[in-house]
Amino acid sequence: MSDKKNKVFSLKGILIIHQRTHTVEKPYQCKQCDKTFAQNGNLVKHQRTHTGEKPYQCNQCDKVFSQHSSLKLHQWTHTEEKPYQCKQCDKSFSRNTVLILHQRKHTGD
Repeated sequence: MSDKKNKVFSLKGILIIHQRTHTVEKPYQCKQCDKTFAQNGNLVKHQRTHTGEKPYQCNQCDKVFSQHSSLKLHQWTHTEEKPYQCKQCDKSFSRNTVLILHQRKHTGD
């Protein structure tokens, strides 16, 4: 059990990976730019910045992404749900981050 967060892990390997989030240990190194990572999966994602690989494709508009999380965020653009509303002009957005960017137009930031 990890003392810091009281999390319980069933496999020793998962515990070791989790413990790296609390240390500076980053054993996975990119051979192209020498950046290091605590988890191999993060290295794999990073390597796509060098290769240009985009394995995640939207099934609605065929746009492609290098990360699954980016695809999921993009898919909100195809829904009708827009719960984030600008209080200055009443325009609505599917994501809060897009609303924040929009609000900068009003403030000049």
